Amino acid sequence: MARALVWFRRDLRADDHAALYHALTQAKQVFCAFVFDRSILDALPRADRRVEFIRDSLVDLDAQLRALGQAHGVEGAGLIVRHGAAERELPALAAELGVQAVYCAHDDEPAALARDATVRGRLADAGIVLHTAKDHVVFERSEVLTASGSPYGVFTPYKNTWLRKLADAGHPRGDGFYLRPYPIARHARRLAPRPPAFAQPVPTLADIGFEPTNLHRLKLPTGSTGAQELLDDFLDRIDNYHDARDYPAIKGPSYLSTHLRFGTVSIRRLARAAWDRMNGGSRGAEVWLSELVWRDFYHQVLHHHPRVVGHAFRPEYDAIKWEHGKAADALFAAWCEGRTGYPLVDAAMAQINQTGYMHNRLRMVVASFLVKDLGIDWRWGEAYFATHLNDFDLAANNGGWQWAASTGCDAQPYFRIFNPVSQSEKFDPEGRFIQRYLPQLARLAPKLIHAPWLARPVDLAAAGIELGRDYPAPIVDHAAAREKTLARFAVVKSRAVRPG
Repeated sequence: MARALVWFRRDLRADDHAALYHALTQAKQVFCAFVFDRSILDALPRADRRVEFIRDSLVDLDAQLRALGQAHGVEGAGLIVRHGAAERELPALAAELGVQAVYCAHDDEPAALARDATVRGRLADAGIVLHTAKDHVVFERSEVLTASGSPYGVFTPYKNTWLRKLADAGHPRGDGFYLRPYPIARHARRLAPRPPAFAQPVPTLADIGFEPTNLHRLKLPTGSTGAQELLDDFLDRIDNYHDARDYPAIKGPSYLSTHLRFGTVSIRRLARAAWDRMNGGSRGAEVWLSELVWRDFYHQVLHHHPRVVGHAFRPEYDAIKWEHGKAADALFAAWCEGRTGYPLVDAAMAQINQTGYMHNRLRMVVASFLVKDLGIDWRWGEAYFATHLNDFDLAANNGGWQWAASTGCDAQPYFRIFNPVSQSEKFDPEGRFIQRYLPQLARLAPKLIHAPWLARPVDLAAAGIELGRDYPAPIVDHAAAREKTLARFAVVKSRAVRPG
C-alpha cells in the first residue's frame, strides 16, 4: 500500500516493535502517532506521575524515530502527537494523512477493546483498515491452552506449557522463536517525513493540562533510554534475584515494571535475556522469567474471563460479606494513609503514596492486611493501587489483588493469612525499610521496630515515641482478625469450585 499509520499506545519504543514492523514491511510510507486520550486523562488528578512518564517517554520516542529516519536517508520523520478523545482523533488523523491502514498492538482491557471497536468502525467508514498485533506479552489470549483446549486456571501447569512452547526446537516456531526481535532498522527507509503542519514537538505537560510531579526526583529514568539504563544495571544483579527480591531495603528487583507497562522496553527482549541466562544455569534469571510468565498468565485470564474486572474469578466468593459503613471507611482511610499501627504496612503505604512504587513483597503484605485483617473488600484496594501505582496494569493488578484475597485464579488459600509482624521480622529484619519511610521510629531498636506496641515504656521513651502521638497503636488485633476472616470465608468454602 502507499501509506500507513502506526498508532503507539502501550509500546513507546522504536525497536523490536510489532506494529511498526508490520507497517514498514507492508507500506511505502509509514507515519507514527500517539494520542493523549482525554477519555482517560480527564479522570486523572492534574499531577500524575504516569502522565509525566508517558510525556517524557514520547520525547525519547520522537528522538528515536527522527534518528532512525535520518540514519536511513529520511529527513523529517518523527512522532505526531494529538490530544483529544482517541475515538475521534485517530480516525481524523488517519484521514488527514491519506493512509490506507492503521497498525497498533493488541490491548485486551475491556475499555480498550471498546475504544478499538469504535476506532475500527470509524476507520472502515473512511475506507481504512485497522490491523492489530501481539506485542506486550510473549504468549497471549489462546496461545497457551490445556490439552483439552481450555484456558489454564492454575499457574504452574500454565508456566510449564509456556516454557515447553518456547523451547520446542522441533516446532517451526520453537527454540526461542517467540523471543526473536522484530527488525525495524532494515526497513526504516520507509518512515515518512511528517508534513510541515504535523511536525510539532511533543506537547508539554502544561499543554495537556497537567502539572509536574516528583517523578524526576525519584530517579525513575524514562523512555527506552531509561529502560536500557535499568536493564543494564539489573543484568549485573540478576543472578542473585531469587535471594534479593523479597527484601525491600535492598536493591533486589529490576525496577522495570513501569517500562514494561508502557512498552519502553520489549517484553521479548527481557524474556530473551532471562531465558538465555537461565539456560546458562542462573537461578535468579529463572525466577525472574517466572515473574514474566505470571504477567502473561494474568493477561490471558483477563482475556478469557473479563468478568474479573469487578467480580471474583471464583464466583462463589462474590457472596462474601465485607465490612462496610463508617467503621470500614475509617479503617480503609487508615490503611491508605499509613496509619494502621503496623510499621511494615504503614511504611509500604508511605512508599506508594510518596513514589508511586511499591515493592512486590509489600504489595502482598498490604493487600493481605486490608482484606484479611481489616475485612475490607479487595476491590477497594485494587482501585487505590490503580490510582497510585506508576506501573498500574489492569490484568496484573487485578490478578495480584485476587490472589491476595483468595478469590482469584490460583489464589493463595483463604486460610493462609500473612502476619504483618512476622513478615516484617523476616523481610526487613534490621528495620531499614521501615526507618526510611517512618523516620519517627528510627530510634527504636531493630527488635522492637516491627511491633512498637510491645516495647516497654522505657524503650519507647528512650526513642522519643509516645504511641498515639508519634505513631498510632494498632487499629486491629491480628489474631482476632484472623479468626474473623476464617469465619468470613468459611461461609463459601464448601461451595468453592473453579469456573469451567
